[in-house]
Amino acid sequence: GVVLEKQLNYWRRQLAGLPPVLALPTDRPRPAVMTYRGEVESFAIDAEVTRRLVTLGRENGATLFMSLLAAYATLLWRYSGQPALAIGSPIANRNRRETECLIGFFVNALVLRVDLSDNPKFRELLGHVRRTCLDAYDHQDLPFERLVEELQPGRNLSHSPLFQVMLMLQNAAGEAPDTTGLEITPVELKSPTAHFDMVLSLTESPDGLKGAWEYRTD
Repeated sequence: GVVLEKQLNYWRRQLAGLPPVLALPTDRPRPAVMTYRGEVESFAIDAEVTRRLVTLGRENGATLFMSLLAAYATLLWRYSGQPALAIGSPIANRNRRETECLIGFFVNALVLRVDLSDNPKFRELLGHVRRTCLDAYDHQDLPFERLVEELQPGRNLSHSPLFQVMLMLQNAAGEAPDTTGLEITPVELKSPTAHFDMVLSLTESPDGLKGAWEYRTD
């Protein structure tokens, strides 16, 4: 009871006043009802740029994810003109020793608010993003569905509630198993669906970052 109320109070304060929709300059008007039709565009960030991103984060006490989130927010701000942004991100939600070895899908969605209203320098923005992420991690136990239920944002079938864009970073790249006598090559399958307006997915590898933009084609 007390823990739940503390977490709810944090998210109420943190998300107060956010615009309901991130107004990206799209090619076509937003459909009245989401169809979830989508495409994926792949790209790569080379090892040198990735190394510099990691170094930038370390110099400011931040992780690679935090540096990428700050850059992503800057890009979204430039395109939307909205200084207050809500970016979703999945979190493993295994912050207790008792859950580390359990089988199951514990993932929760965090709503990360980034504010660029004062036109900050990038390192200042990175410091703000670092604090936002750490606070969100401390309040990650509240299920996203419960958060939507409590905040009761204006529901609309044309977009998802609270956030419409997402950032995901996988720091454990999948590897093909070593099978004697067989050569196995992973094949990337593109799904023709998109659950959000835009999702930026990144995976760390020895060659840098492998990325994919998933977006709604409507």
